[in-house]
Amino acid sequence: MEFAWSQSHLDYRKRVSGFLEKELPADWFETLQKGIATKEQAEFSRDFCPKLADAGLLTPQWPKEYGGEDGEAWEQFILAEEVWRWGEPRGPQYMGVNWIGPTLMRFGTEEQKDIHLKGIASGKLVWSQGFSEPQAGTDLGAMQTKAEWNGQGYTVNGMKLWTSYSEWADWIFLLARTGPERKQISVFLVDMKTPGIQVVPFPGLPEYGHLNEVYFDNVHIPASALLGEEHKGWDIMAFTLNFERVGLPRYIWGLRTLDIAVEQLKAEGRFDDPICRAAAGRIVARFEAATVLTYAVVDERINDIQGTVTPNVQRITAAQACLDLMSFMMDYVPDCLTGGNNFLELFYRGQVASTIAAGAYEIQLDAIAQRGLGMPRGR
Repeated sequence: MEFAWSQSHLDYRKRVSGFLEKELPADWFETLQKGIATKEQAEFSRDFCPKLADAGLLTPQWPKEYGGEDGEAWEQFILAEEVWRWGEPRGPQYMGVNWIGPTLMRFGTEEQKDIHLKGIASGKLVWSQGFSEPQAGTDLGAMQTKAEWNGQGYTVNGMKLWTSYSEWADWIFLLARTGPERKQISVFLVDMKTPGIQVVPFPGLPEYGHLNEVYFDNVHIPASALLGEEHKGWDIMAFTLNFERVGLPRYIWGLRTLDIAVEQLKAEGRFDDPICRAAAGRIVARFEAATVLTYAVVDERINDIQGTVTPNVQRITAAQACLDLMSFMMDYVPDCLTGGNNFLELFYRGQVASTIAAGAYEIQLDAIAQRGLGMPRGR
């Protein structure tokens, strides 16, 4: 099996990295790159992403009719790898590009596609996701937020938890219950300026901007906000999560972070410790495994191979590598959380929820056991 990149892929990677080197400010890491969920980063993305769009580097894998370049899936991941090597200057907009856009292409009406895909492809809009609730994190069937038909549209009541970027988002990709049965949930595309929506940030170890509560108090949304068929949100989310789970190349972010930590250890004369070197080597191996598994997911997507547990295995492998790296950082460079290197601190804070975001660790293991290994469902 040939694992090397083709020349066209190498040229594309060079094109992306060259653009980033040219367009990002010289003080990007020191003064601007404070995290992907901050207000400053959201504002920066609204200026930077249109530049990416003008260069054909924001949604290259999308069809041209939706603002893309008719590129291939590999270009999306090459692009993602390079921007995450720089600390993700797209900020929260990676979400619209990676999985909200493809979901709209599959399930959206022509009107929804025209409005939202053009907005995402322009690089000017920020989205957030309204999935989790206090008693319904990964278990979407326990959702309590309701969207009730009122004769003209829907009235939404309830609340969502975590909801990264929601404080500065233009739209929210919202899940709500539309019937009494467990799987009767629907997806709505909701304007965050709609009356009755309140965002309440709260502090935590992740960077500011990631932790928010979003309340919906008699929020009236039009019938046109419904994505796909009513009660069919479960099917839409199965499609969506397959994109979300591998959309963020944690292996690139992790390897870059490990490199910086090792550089610090070398500068301090502490990387000669064989135990430390062995630990770093094991982390590299885990991230390399996550890389190969990610590429396997891309290959399945290109060949329209569905229903495998490869995305779940990739998710577990990447999450475990991140956990190992976090432990390594605490053992050897604990100053990363006390005013040390900003890049290290952002990685640590960002990965606190690495086993929860995009589907909890335990849920991934259940999927692997049941769908991959054919094991019976536990009681």
